[in-house]
Amino acid sequence: MTTNKYSHGPVTDVTSSDMRCYKDPAAPIASTANVAAGSQVGFRVDTSISHPGPLLFYLAKVPSGRTAANWDGDGAVWFKIWENRPTITSSSISWPSGQTQVFVTIPSCIPAGEYLLRVEHIALHSAGSAGGAQLYLACGQINVTGGGSKAGTPLVSFPGAYKATDPGLLINIYWPIPTSYTNPGPKIFTC
Repeated sequence: MTTNKYSHGPVTDVTSSDMRCYKDPAAPIASTANVAAGSQVGFRVDTSISHPGPLLFYLAKVPSGRTAANWDGDGAVWFKIWENRPTITSSSISWPSGQTQVFVTIPSCIPAGEYLLRVEHIALHSAGSAGGAQLYLACGQINVTGGGSKAGTPLVSFPGAYKATDPGLLINIYWPIPTSYTNPGPKIFTC
C-alpha cells in the first residue's frame, strides 16, 4: 500500500526516499506475483489518470539474500522498461488520459528472479516551476520465471534519477506550447 492510499497526494520532492515506491511502512506486506518473462502485467488505480503527463515503468532486480517483500529498492538498481510519449501539435501537447488500468510487458531477456516493478505517472499541470511536477507512483513485487541472461541497464537510483530542474519535470505545458518533450530518467532497456 502506498503512503498516499487515502490522500491521493503526490510526491513532489524528487530527493525524497518516497521516490522509490512511496510505500507505507505500516502497511501489510503484499504477496509476490509469479510472472513469465515476456508476459504483460498491469496496475489498477482507484481514480482514473487524468493529469497531463507521462507514464513510466521501471524494474529493480532483488539482490541475492533478499526478497521483494523485504527490500526497498535502495541504490542504483532501477532500469526503465517502458514510457509513453506525448502527442504534440501546433495547438497542444497531450498524453493518454482517463485510464484506470495500465499494462507493461516484462522484458523476455531478463534473468529469472524477484524484482520490484515500479509504475509512475508524472503530472505536469503545475510543472512550470521547480518542484511543481507531481509524481504518483507505486511498486509491485514480482517473481520473473523463464527469461534469459541480459541484465537491465542503464541503472539509476531513486532518489537520484531525477532533478527538479530536468526538462521533463520543469516545463510549462500550456504556453508557449512545447515543440518537444523528453521524459526524465534513463533510456529504455531493450533486449
